[in-house]
Formats: sequence, structure tokens, C-alpha cells
Amino acid sequence: MEQVSVQDASAPARTAAAGEGISREELALAARNHGLPLEALRYEVTPPGLHYVLVHYDIPAAGPDDWRLAVRGLVRTPLSLDLAALRALPSVTHRVTMECAGNGRALLSPRPVSQPWLTGAVGTADWTGVPLHLVLAEAGVRPEALEAVFTGADHGVERGVEQDYRRSLPVGAAAGEGSGEGSGVLLAHTMNGLPLPPQHGHPLRLVVPGWYGMAHVKWLREITLVDAPFTGFQQSVAYRYRRADEAPDSPGEPVTRIEPRALMAPPGFPDFMSRTRVVHPGPVRLHGRAWSGYGPVVRVEFSGDGGRTWTEAAVETRGPHPWAWQAWTCVWEAVPGRHTLSVRATDGEGRTQPLEQPWNRGGFGNNLVQRVPVLCC
Repeated sequence: MEQVSVQDASAPARTAAAGEGISREELALAARNHGLPLEALRYEVTPPGLHYVLVHYDIPAAGPDDWRLAVRGLVRTPLSLDLAALRALPSVTHRVTMECAGNGRALLSPRPVSQPWLTGAVGTADWTGVPLHLVLAEAGVRPEALEAVFTGADHGVERGVEQDYRRSLPVGAAAGEGSGEGSGVLLAHTMNGLPLPPQHGHPLRLVVPGWYGMAHVKWLREITLVDAPFTGFQQSVAYRYRRADEAPDSPGEPVTRIEPRALMAPPGFPDFMSRTRVVHPGPVRLHGRAWSGYGPVVRVEFSGDGGRTWTEAAVETRGPHPWAWQAWTCVWEAVPGRHTLSVRATDGEGRTQPLEQPWNRGGFGNNLVQRVPVLCC
């Protein structure tokens, strides 16, 4: 009898060979997951069915009646909370733009072989839930605790490692200390005023404003306080920036906050296959959204000539939703011919989108400026 192990279920990470097309496995991932149709940038709050979805393993059968959240580890009072107990705690609503860390991966060359995102792995929702710091305060975090580890109900194999999906946050961030990323961390049970859909983490998920989507653990069932850095697969192997000149086993740098990005809602109307946009000559109003996990977007620029020259667009101020994208608009005077439209964002810390993307092995944080082919006739 053939001897097999769980390691035989998955292949090692790799990059596509020169000229290699999308594989059957990547196509299967792209069919299971989906991005935001860019015309949906018209909505300030993304309808749940249009919000991007990435499911690492399976959507688990997690029902609200028998579901419980355990809080354990280095706490004074371990907790086991059902959904009714959580809903009885004070809740808040945050409007949060969420983006997959791999957004733009398929545009890299060579292409890291994984979920082949173009630019649509993003969405903005109104998430309602219990501030995480309230639950941690009720449990009583012990002073020696260093990190909080969050475990989801989804279970699978990745690069030969059998695992539950797990991620961690520093205790200070998780407990909401200061005004940084932790101050808005939620145990969310509601999306846009309705119970979480199954693909978005029903009945409970973590929401970490400003961070890429891998931090927003779905189908959350356990929080464990630990006194050492968490070294699970999704923390120390996956979701790391590793440059081309680094060894494959280099620890790299952790993927955390969302890099600035602006996206344009496609103008005119599309060709079915190529998605090339067609517009008629004259003034064309362009619009879209821009965001950054490092602070407000302070400038959006538009180019009608493939990035050779830039003009400033009008961008709305951040307003009452500090973790949500901002609308931008401009008018382009279209003349007959072929054009490449581009748009880029700069945030308050001076971070701006690159014209050429530095490459990394996982294809993470690729915020290369958007390029939209347009035919004016």
C-alpha cells in the first residue's frame, strides 16, 4: 500500500515560468473567490454580494445556535460566550475598507502562483460588533501576555501544513491601547445591518481596520492570550514580504497595513472579452475611490497618457469614517484614439503608488498604479 501524508496534498510555493498561463488550480481559486466589479466603486458602502471574497479553505458549517467564542490562555477569567451573550455587550459600527494583501498579484512578472487577483480584491462595509477590548477586559488579560491569537473554524492544508486558520495581534493593539489600529478592532456579527453572510464569516469575525484582509479572521471561535510571538503558518510563513534577492526560507517582513491605492470606475462601456473601454469624444467625468491603511489620502492624481503627465483630481476629505475609502473625481477631455488612463493616491504620511512595482515572492502589497485601456471613437 502506498504511504502518503498530508504533505502530499499540496505543492511548494513557486512563481510561474515565463509565458506560463493561468493554471487549472489558479482558475479554480478564481472561481471560488471573487473581486469587486470596478463599476461597483459607485457605492460608498459595498453591497455584500459585490464585496471581495477570499476563502482560504472551506466555508465552515458554523451555525449561530451552537456557536461559542472561547477566550483563554493568559487571562484571569476564561470565557465561553455564545452569540446572545456577545450581542448583549455594547456594540459599535465602523465603516471599514478591506483589501486582500494579494490584490494585484496576477499583474506581477514573474507571477507568484496563487489566487490570481487583478485589482478588485477590495470592498467597504459597515461592520457592527463588540469592541474587542471590552471582551479582553472582561476576561482580564494577565500582564505577561504578549499577543492574542485568533482561531477561525476553517481548516485545511497549505504547503503541506494541516492547520486551522490562525493569526495574532500584539496585546496592545488587540486591547485598543492608544489611537492606532487596535482602537477599532471589532468582534463583528453584522455586515451592512444584516447578519454576516456565510462567505464573510458568519456568525462572527474579526475586523482590524487599516490592515490587509488576512488579519480579519473569519468564523472566529477562539482567542488565546500567549506570552511569546505566535509562529503559526499564516503568521510566520505566509503573509511575509520576501524580496527576489532573499533566500526562499528568509523570514522576511510581516504584511500588516494597507498600502495606498486609488481605483477608477471604468468609464464608458466595455468590450465583452478584452474589457477595453469605449468612450465618445468630449468631456468624460471620471470617478473612483482611494484609501490607505496609514491615514487619510491627501492627493489623487490622474494621467490620460499612461503616466507621462499627471493632473490633480478632487478628493473628498475623510469625514466621519476614518477607516473607509474616499471618493475622487476629475474630468478628462477625450479625443479620438487609443489611450491608457491611470490614477494614483498619496496618503498623509507621504506614501504614494509606484509606477513600477518592487517584486516579492508572495505577490503582496502590489499597489502599482491602475492602467485602464480606453478607445475613444
